[in-house]
Amino acid sequence: MICSAIERTISTNELALFAKNTLQVWHLPKIQPVEYILANGLGFCEGAVVKYVSRWKDKGGIEDLKKARHFLDLYIEHLEKK
Repeated sequence: MICSAIERTISTNELALFAKNTLQVWHLPKIQPVEYILANGLGFCEGAVVKYVSRWKDKGGIEDLKKARHFLDLYIEHLEKK
């Protein structure tokens, strides 16, 4: 019984610390990318570029920029075929 009480205390403390650190690092943008995408009628590739470029600093880092570049390259390739 004592062990489970200690485990709950540790878990609660760790969760509080995680939440505090997460809130300090990640913040919501003034407008959600999906709101911008829908309001401007962007297609899938365009929307993906907006999504990844909007969040790269707070979420995926350089990997998100690479994903944005990937979708941009796909879109350019599609447009050039037209």
